[in-house]
Amino acid sequence: MFIVLLTYTKPLADVDAHLPAHREFLKRNYDAGVFLLSGPKEPRDGGVILANGSSLAGLQAILAEDPFQIHDVASFQVVQFTANMATRSLESLVVA
Repeated sequence: MFIVLLTYTKPLADVDAHLPAHREFLKRNYDAGVFLLSGPKEPRDGGVILANGSSLAGLQAILAEDPFQIHDVASFQVVQFTANMATRSLESLVVA
């Protein structure tokens, strides 16, 4: 399991120019079962993605396809963790 923290490196106008393509990227990865949850940070200086994946290298390859990364409007920090507790609706994500 991974938490991806995005921090915008360009003005919001530059970020917003790539937002539709970024959302398509997110949708493709939701459909593939990689992304579980995402949204902007408050204040809006970046975003957060909760991702399910088998390897850090695999997730980094996926993130390299994000228009935000391609156009250098955000930096990415990936935190890998092992989920060992969850609310009932997310228990399927827990590693036994």
